[in-house]
Amino acid sequence: MPRYREYSFSFGPPLTRMVKYLIVVISAVFVLTYIPAQLFAEWTFVFALLGLRPYDVTHHLYLWQLVTYLFLHGGFFHVIFNLFALWMFGSDLENRWGPQQFLFYFFLTGVGAGLFDVALQPSGLMSTIGCSGAVYGLLLAYGLIFPDRPIYLYMIIPIKAKWFVMIMGLIEFVSSLSSPGSGISHVAHLGGMLFGFLYLRAGGVPSQFQLRFQDWRRARLRKKFEVYMRKQERKDDTGRWIN
Repeated sequence: MPRYREYSFSFGPPLTRMVKYLIVVISAVFVLTYIPAQLFAEWTFVFALLGLRPYDVTHHLYLWQLVTYLFLHGGFFHVIFNLFALWMFGSDLENRWGPQQFLFYFFLTGVGAGLFDVALQPSGLMSTIGCSGAVYGLLLAYGLIFPDRPIYLYMIIPIKAKWFVMIMGLIEFVSSLSSPGSGISHVAHLGGMLFGFLYLRAGGVPSQFQLRFQDWRRARLRKKFEVYMRKQERKDDTGRWIN
């Protein structure tokens, strides 16, 4: 009798718990801020209060802006791109690190990106919004931990993650020098990558040896479970062993 093997196909990694929570919160904040601001001009005060404005941080100590700016976005394409990247790169990292470590890294790179932006222009009056700095931090970690995994440019051209990260970092560096008034905070993107790199280099997450050891332990436990299940299947209905 012919046997057929089942195949399953999926686009991107499975949605992990912490990534899902972040996507829900960011989406909800977007609906409650961006859409009302398009309908009512006076609602834009939310962006002035919660967006990252370097002058407010250094002169008025609006330190909460270093966190709140991560959840604001300035358009549908802006939020969709960030949430897509958060899912594509963040899910594998959360599976690797665990939800708590992943969430800490997300805020570390996001706040770090904001601090880098403020440090380079302490009296800047232009506000920065969006979690792109944290997303670039996740991208850097993905390239370091999964360097040879393929990333498909335009869904067609495969390129290894390590080269993709280098290209994106170079683009952001050149853009920060050539187009400072473009409305995109390339400096914050670089800041997220920089803080992520320094944290990973300092051993802020488990080393590769520790990760491999954890993988080995999980594989061993899985093997023990499979042996146990095979033994259970060899029992008859009365609970006796069948040889």
